[in-house]
Amino acid sequence: MTAFLAWAVILVLAALGVYLVVAVSGASGGRGVAPGPGRPQVDRAQEELRLRYARGEIDREEYLQRRIDLE
Repeated sequence: MTAFLAWAVILVLAALGVYLVVAVSGASGGRGVAPGPGRPQVDRAQEELRLRYARGEIDREEYLQRRIDLE
């Protein structure tokens, strides 16, 4: 019975270790991972510019000029 309990504890600790490794590696939120074939890389500055233009915060001329500046 004692050997069974020892193996059960080892198995539970191993499962917990695997869970923690997966949880920590997933907590990065994808940072440091290159985009795959289906995931285009997003330029945050250009995305913010598009959002400001869509919300009407900037006009077309300013949008086009800033887009050129960012490229």
